[in-house]
Amino acid sequence: MSEFEEEFNEETEVEEKEIDTISEEEYTEDDEYTEDEEKLPFAKAEVVRLMKEHLDDDKMIRERVKVEMNKFLGDVLANVCKQLNEYPYSTVEYEMLKESTYPYTNIERINEEKIRILKHLDAIKADCDALSMDVKATLKLNDKPDTQDEDDLF
Repeated sequence: MSEFEEEFNEETEVEEKEIDTISEEEYTEDDEYTEDEEKLPFAKAEVVRLMKEHLDDDKMIRERVKVEMNKFLGDVLANVCKQLNEYPYSTVEYEMLKESTYPYTNIERINEEKIRILKHLDAIKADCDALSMDVKATLKLNDKPDTQDEDDLF
């Protein structure tokens, strides 16, 4: 080999080593969850694919979000299974699953019902406050009778 070829090979080897070390450093800095990925309940690629399917095209997903979404989905599955275990039957039926997933599938309806109940409670509170003011205004329990009124009666 010529000197030029030897220098070129040495330079490329050095550059490749630098690239390898940089990519390893970037990987460990950007990906704090490499250990957690092994413990994730679902395939990360599938969770990311589903997230991208429902997010806007211009959204980028950070690694931590990918991992935490995967863990969250695993927690939801665990909670649903705990509720399914409360049934005394040995076979899990569709109706049981439907009932166990109700809080997750009907969250909008549940929130609307919560708002309706809170508004109703506010109305009841306003009625109670109005009644309280009426009682205080009409029934003066702690007031002493006027002395002039007593003199007029006798």
